[in-house]
Amino acid sequence: MGQLIMWNLVSVDGCFEGETPWSLEWFQRGFTGGAIDFALDQLRTADVLVFGRKTYEGMFDYWPSATGDIAELMNTLPKIVFSRTLSGSVWNNTRMVADDPARLMGDLKQLVAQNILIFGSAELSMPLMNANLFDEYRLGLTPVVLGRGRRLFGEGPERRELELIEARSITASLLLLRYSPTADRC
Repeated sequence: MGQLIMWNLVSVDGCFEGETPWSLEWFQRGFTGGAIDFALDQLRTADVLVFGRKTYEGMFDYWPSATGDIAELMNTLPKIVFSRTLSGSVWNNTRMVADDPARLMGDLKQLVAQNILIFGSAELSMPLMNANLFDEYRLGLTPVVLGRGRRLFGEGPERRELELIEARSITASLLLLRYSPTADRC
C-alpha cells in the first residue's frame, strides 16, 4: 500500500510561497548540495506525483525544459493533476482529474506500492488532511522569515496532532522535519 506524503519547503514563519504566486527565490537558500541528493532520493521512492492546478502550472512552466537527474524523474514519473478548469496536458505522463481528491487518493493508496508525493498544492491538501489521508508531512524548514506570503496551512485544516518522526539537517540552510499523524488521527 502506498503512503501519501506532503513535501514542502517552508519559511520560519510558515510560508511556502512569497507575497506573489511562485515567488520562490528564497527556496534557493536551502536547496543546495545535500538537498539535491535528498530530492533525488525522495523522487526515487515515488510511484506518483500529485499536484493541484496552481502547482501544476508552475511545475509545467519549469520541468519539461529542465535537464539533470531531478528533471528526468519529474518528467518521467506519472503525475495526477486535480483541476476543474484544465482538461489536458502535454507534460509527459500527466493525467488531469476533476474527481473528488479525497476519494481518488484513498483508492490510489490501495493501488500503488511506493509513495504518492504531493508538492506545494496547499488548497488540494486541505480536503486530504480533513479526510485523514496523509501518512506523512515532510517540511523543509528554510532559515528565512518572509513576513508576508502564503502560509502552507492557512486557515483551512482542522486541528491535527502530529508526531515528530525525524529532524535532521540536510544542509546548513535546510532542516528536514518529518511528522506522522498520531494514532488517533485527531
